[in-house]
Amino acid sequence: MLTIRKIVAIVVSFGVLFGCSSNSDNEDPGPQGNTPNILFFILDDVGIDQMHSFGFGGETPPQTPTIDAIANAGVSFRNMWAMPECSPSRALLFEGRYPLRTNVTDAILSVDLANSQVSPYESTIPVILRTSGYQSALFGKFHLTGSNVSDTAEDNNPLGYTAMHQLGWNFFKGWQEGAPFPIDTTAGGVAADGVSYACGFVTNSQSQNGSDAGACYFTNDHCEEIVAKVEAPTPGRTCLELGGVFIPDALCSGTGKSSDVDFTLQNGYYVGDLLVNQPDGSYELYPPEDESGAARGYRSILESDWAIDWIKSQSSEVPWMATVSFSSAHSPFQQPPTSLLGPGSVPTGDFDCAEGGDQRVLSNQMIESMDTEIGRVLVETGIATINNGKLELTAEHANTMIVVLGDNGTYAPVVKSPFNPARSKGFVYQTGVWTPLIVTGALVKDPGRDVEAMINIADVFQLFGEIAGIDVHEVVPPSRQLDSVTMLPYLENPEQPAIREFNFAQLQENLQPVGLEVPPCALPLGGSVNICVQLFAEQSLCNSEGGIWWGEPDGTNPAGVGVGAPQTSCCAVNEYLTANDLSTYGVQPSAQMAIRNVDYKIVEATATDWDVQADACSTKTVTEFYRIDENVPPKLDNEESDLLASGQRLTPSEEESFLSLSMALEDLQASNVPCVGDGNLDGVIDEMDIEQLDYWQALSGLSSWYDFDLNGLTNEEDLAFITADSLPRDCP
Repeated sequence: MLTIRKIVAIVVSFGVLFGCSSNSDNEDPGPQGNTPNILFFILDDVGIDQMHSFGFGGETPPQTPTIDAIANAGVSFRNMWAMPECSPSRALLFEGRYPLRTNVTDAILSVDLANSQVSPYESTIPVILRTSGYQSALFGKFHLTGSNVSDTAEDNNPLGYTAMHQLGWNFFKGWQEGAPFPIDTTAGGVAADGVSYACGFVTNSQSQNGSDAGACYFTNDHCEEIVAKVEAPTPGRTCLELGGVFIPDALCSGTGKSSDVDFTLQNGYYVGDLLVNQPDGSYELYPPEDESGAARGYRSILESDWAIDWIKSQSSEVPWMATVSFSSAHSPFQQPPTSLLGPGSVPTGDFDCAEGGDQRVLSNQMIESMDTEIGRVLVETGIATINNGKLELTAEHANTMIVVLGDNGTYAPVVKSPFNPARSKGFVYQTGVWTPLIVTGALVKDPGRDVEAMINIADVFQLFGEIAGIDVHEVVPPSRQLDSVTMLPYLENPEQPAIREFNFAQLQENLQPVGLEVPPCALPLGGSVNICVQLFAEQSLCNSEGGIWWGEPDGTNPAGVGVGAPQTSCCAVNEYLTANDLSTYGVQPSAQMAIRNVDYKIVEATATDWDVQADACSTKTVTEFYRIDENVPPKLDNEESDLLASGQRLTPSEEESFLSLSMALEDLQASNVPCVGDGNLDGVIDEMDIEQLDYWQALSGLSSWYDFDLNGLTNEEDLAFITADSLPRDCP
């Protein structure tokens, strides 16, 4: 059985195919003097509602001494907007262009066309930094391309497993998927019929079907017998943390193998396919059963280990950017290793990882363990020391800039009060887009302060360039319109006035093959509130998020299946529920936009839902208007605060803001003029586009950035969009 593949990718040179700088690691730019290094931490699904250092965190905030120390040593941006989902935020981070320009408008799924995945023709941060000699690596979650890609004809991204390399990173180690795989409730195939282990490991004897002793088997044929101890009362959990599979009440066999174990099963934060992109363009894929155990272990630890090893291997003569893209605290919620938690932490060995109250505790502990690992990265690389809660950069690494950022709002089940779980991740309301951003390092003057000015996640893209001494607006071709503004003045000048006049957020359905409709799934938003989304192509993903599946059951999980016949859309679900006198769901809008100034915010949302009066599905666009602020407690954009729905006339100042924001939103939308046929984003439709279309057609003929008719194929029909008029011709 083949358990590891190492393949040298067929990669066409960036300089030939994409018109970018070379992707070769062999081009040593030479000594770089005092050019700062960049250490970038991404916290997944961690909104500002979780952050004690920002004055929030609810009644039981996660304890984050490392992040607090970074804040005390740097600048905390209290008014930063991300996008409401992972992929559009991350694309904006690394491209500096709003989703409406890139078509990365929602969390990328395997069914999304390449047109809604990050294009190799974009000027990404690693490509830009290479012009100043930087080496760039990313560890952990990627999610800028489709998940579950393979070498088969079913791919929607022709870059496949080499995407990270071809998008500019010198080295990548982690996962393309947007989240860990659902928890394996068989605990490695050992659960008896009818038994389910909700957190992916065999519980101890205090729980039904638990055990206090057994055999822990590993992929390298090693076996270790484990018994419960005071400091480790759950052998099944201990075995999982070690990378093994636990067989309860068993002894190790003489061969070190067991037919009762299934090492191929992925399991939440502890077991998952691992992908490595090497500098030479080759890749390695480690499945869960690989005898090295590389694909097994707690993700936050692995992600930190890889970053530490890479940073320590870098030459002091060459600047680098390391992105530690933590998978945590994205669902599924699962226990981190106890070694990462502080004294007095709540025991969670008997928790139900699908239960809301337990999930809130687990979310806290996942964030706390991530904080522990951030500290370990800083200390073990020699970048900083943390003494008595105070972070200090070492003399050797005083020129390392540290950036900590949340990629979108917190997921509904674990949102902290007073923030609104019904308007959290997946929505352009404050709880969905307001995230933490902290920057520290030598460029920061007067550390330990807050910046109240509006920041967009696009501006972090420009900050990375500014740290490297690069003006991104000069090096990115004008055909790839940027939406970032400068951030460096906020670091250097404590008195810097606000630069942004408006902030913007967007979420919209990604581009999928014409005629495809993703099945509906009803997700819990807290209490009895549910919202129907068409985001998950598979039942297991819907169920792992605590959702109710309304598509055709696939047999993977009989629980969480809709109460009636399978439906094709959320509107159809509500039609069914209405006809049967059952409570209907809210429906996630197919398109959302938000724009704000200092005091006010407009939200526009379009959704298709069942209209009882019309006895049909109806698509409506709703406009809302709010007054907001970032005080503690904050003034949120909750439903009851909509100034347009209050029944009162707007005041003159409110009306002035409403009109100016409406015009700004119209201008922003009008600034994006599609140019069908310009697949390589150079601003002109010409012979080069024909050459590029030929390349992708010859490569696979499937989805690419030259699939202009969105049918999942790149062929002669797409050529017609290029040759529809004389060549060359400029884009509008």
